[in-house]
Amino acid sequence: MNKAVAGFSKFSKEDKINWIANEFFSNPTDAVATIKQYWNSNEKLQQLHDEFIENTITNFYLPMGIAPNFLVNGNYYSIPMVIEESSVVAAAAKSAKFWSTRGGFKTTVLSSEKIGQVHFIYKGDVQKLELFFKENKPKFFTRTASITKNMQKRGGGILDIQLINKTKELDNYFQLHVTFETKDSMGANFINSCLEQLAETLKEESQQFDAFSEEEKNIQIIMSILSNYVPNCIVRAEVSCPVEDLAEKKIENPKEFAEKFVQAVRIAEIEPFRAVTHNKGIMNGVDAVVLATGNDFRAVEAGVHAYAARSGRYSSLSHATIENGIFTFWMEIPLALGTVGGLTSLHPLVKLALEILNKPSAHQLMQLVAVTGLAQNFAALRSLTTTGIQEGHMKMHLNNILNQHQATLEERKAIAKHFEKNVVSHASVVELIENLRK
Repeated sequence: MNKAVAGFSKFSKEDKINWIANEFFSNPTDAVATIKQYWNSNEKLQQLHDEFIENTITNFYLPMGIAPNFLVNGNYYSIPMVIEESSVVAAAAKSAKFWSTRGGFKTTVLSSEKIGQVHFIYKGDVQKLELFFKENKPKFFTRTASITKNMQKRGGGILDIQLINKTKELDNYFQLHVTFETKDSMGANFINSCLEQLAETLKEESQQFDAFSEEEKNIQIIMSILSNYVPNCIVRAEVSCPVEDLAEKKIENPKEFAEKFVQAVRIAEIEPFRAVTHNKGIMNGVDAVVLATGNDFRAVEAGVHAYAARSGRYSSLSHATIENGIFTFWMEIPLALGTVGGLTSLHPLVKLALEILNKPSAHQLMQLVAVTGLAQNFAALRSLTTTGIQEGHMKMHLNNILNQHQATLEERKAIAKHFEKNVVSHASVVELIENLRK
């Protein structure tokens, strides 16, 4: 049985690896070899990676691909994507090429506010608290001036501070609800530093407010933290063209295709079971670019899915219409992203990805991430409403199955020829491998 370990964080890297190998594996030598084969031969680069997180033992690689031919607001982009799922990059690239001859993607950043909150407990007269806030609001700005100074030079900073009464939901619970503009940085550290100073100011000034009783002066700060829900940091991406222009090899009847496509989207709008998978497809594209550019995909995921449920029921992020013979497909999603700070200046491949994207601003990156998600969604819905999702996906997945069974070059050639005219499934591939080997 495995046992607990004391002081693991103080072990050297070698000692961590040896402890893991001996504790969890029957063949420790093989385990150590597997761990070390993913080390970078460049010691300086490996040390950089080691210091990104704690208790590092090795690197966990994900493939980085490129989806070219994205025509966005009249300019072409090749979009870097980091993801482990087969067919995602191919699908995005296929959609990009499809729409590049039909006007391309149009995008707009509708707003870019980010949010943080100071959560506190106040037991007393609400009108007194409101008066206190009104009189002291200017101090909240002045006391954070040293933190916001550099951000303000770039056009950002604290936009507004509001006192929110949440006592109907939780006894004595209030918050300072703060909106920020962080320009090209994601701004998490900046926002949290501001919030902690605001909390300190709230506590100090409440002690000096004469209208408060002794009990009312004892405001209890529960926590000060940014929110990953950013419903006012929104980007819109869309494609549109005359219905007849949708025609291509697999869309012989564009009118029927467009109508079926719109119905598929409407199903996702009203059916949560479908909406979750529908939106997961969008996030295949979104997360892949967010990862490639060194941003926080967990924060993006949490915010986007909260936004999808903002009506009280989880629904589709994308929408489609046919009006006056024009097919339009679009979505609006919240994306709090940065192109400076964090890993953007540390991770060599993140810097490379941003170079490939022509060194975008945060607003430009929001737009490129959004079009990748929309392209991925279009590709999925096109497959679902025509040939079915598995035909393309399983062909892309074929290599994974062959690698699992260590297929030889000759076996790969024979299998590829067989599946030119046959449907790929895991069982059929395994059966064919076994027959070839007999």
